[in-house]
Amino acid sequence: MRNKVQLIGNVGQLPEIRTIADGKRVANFSVSTTESYKNAKGEKVTDTQWHNVVAWGRLADVAEQFLEKGTEVGVEGKLINRSYTDKQGTRRLITEVQANELLVLTKKH
Repeated sequence: MRNKVQLIGNVGQLPEIRTIADGKRVANFSVSTTESYKNAKGEKVTDTQWHNVVAWGRLADVAEQFLEKGTEVGVEGKLINRSYTDKQGTRRLITEVQANELLVLTKKH
């Protein structure tokens, strides 16, 4: 149960598929999750969170073949924190979900 993430949400855009130097394929895409609740005034509030997802190898192939903007997907994986330096020399931190399972929930027509 350590460092385990499970999300059900909608894909934000077509996955970006790359092949890195050693021939491994990787897919990067975002998933939105939405939660609704009533605030102290009784008003309905909708909160949407965006999650960066990384899928390697076979899962990158699945993402490329089946995911498109709006597809409902289940993702299981772990959180990865990494940093990089942007073009302006600023250090950036990013949190991603490294997928170890993808479940496409939207049926293709």
